[in-house]
Amino acid sequence: MPRRVALIAGGTTHKWGVYPGTLRDIVSEAAKACFDSNPRVNSRDIQGFIFCSVFPERSAYQSHTAPWAAESAGVAPDRIFCRVENMCGSGTVGIRTAYTAIAAGLADLVMVLGAEKMFIPNRQEIVLNMLTGVDREWEGSTGLTAPVQFALAAQAHMNKYGTTEEHLAMVSSKNHRNASRNPYAQFPKPCTVEEVLASKPVATPFKIFDCSSITDGGAAVILATEELAKDLTDNPVYILGTCQAASGFNHANIPDDWADWVILSQAAQTAYNMAGIKPQDVDVAEVHDCFSASEIIEYEALGFCPQGEGGNFVATGGSDYGGQVVVNPRGGLIGCGHPLGATGVAQAIEIFRQLRNEAGERQVANAKIGLNHNLSGIAEHHVVIYGRQEVL
Repeated sequence: MPRRVALIAGGTTHKWGVYPGTLRDIVSEAAKACFDSNPRVNSRDIQGFIFCSVFPERSAYQSHTAPWAAESAGVAPDRIFCRVENMCGSGTVGIRTAYTAIAAGLADLVMVLGAEKMFIPNRQEIVLNMLTGVDREWEGSTGLTAPVQFALAAQAHMNKYGTTEEHLAMVSSKNHRNASRNPYAQFPKPCTVEEVLASKPVATPFKIFDCSSITDGGAAVILATEELAKDLTDNPVYILGTCQAASGFNHANIPDDWADWVILSQAAQTAYNMAGIKPQDVDVAEVHDCFSASEIIEYEALGFCPQGEGGNFVATGGSDYGGQVVVNPRGGLIGCGHPLGATGVAQAIEIFRQLRNEAGERQVANAKIGLNHNLSGIAEHHVVIYGRQEVL
């Protein structure tokens, strides 16, 4: 039988945005914040280290990053260490990698650290860096950037289900409002639906407030076996279920209807089955709102509402405090920014804090089960479900 795995610590760099230091500084600060969150954990006891970063070779001129980052974090792993790169989903995939190692008995105590230094002096180079995440020959060469890709998905959903630009703006307004209660969010200022609709156009139907942003930032968590977790914390948060799935890479070859992310539905159902729960059991969710339409489509694919009802779900408060499930209480990618390798780790930290009743102004009342969804593209999805001790 696989061993149970729990989160026992987590921390982020304090303020996401333009970071004044280097990638090494981001790694060091994130690691310190993680260890500070649980004084019972000794850095000398860390057996595994997973580093999540997308393009440090381009933005920080540093390769061979797993041992480099481990040293910068102050740990010396002796069971497992590696770098995980899976574009925007890297952090979540890093957590799944650590989970797998612990469940299989390869290590008992593993740190997962995501860090990205995306802002560099040449701003045009930032765009080129992002283009490395798509098919270079068939998509990157034509400028098929992320805003264009997800705008096409948004248009497909609008044409099929009648979703409106106002629905998209409601997602952005909700997440910016939530970010105002998050001290490390890049954009902590609330905005109204009208302000979102009036913001600068990017790719129809997206305005700039509908989009997540280039960001520097870091986040780290520590995972442990169930037995060790009980010794190191009084309030562990367990991984109940997880899955990831992909149905293609080049967008011309993705078989799914872009309005319905079937592959996410499949991954989510596998994770729900593993956890022994239903979508209605989820109290709080951190989902990948790289663009506002993404969150709407994800409501449906994750089973929070019927297919085609995502726009109405946000309009009626289903994804807000007091609704069916609180989605992106830390502000999501739209409010917090999106430092690629760190995002999935930061999402996990928010669920960790929510289930431990440590989220302060953002706290979801009596949250027992949390879901983290991350993606690496329209057809690549990663899901992890977490629960408090009493739901095991």
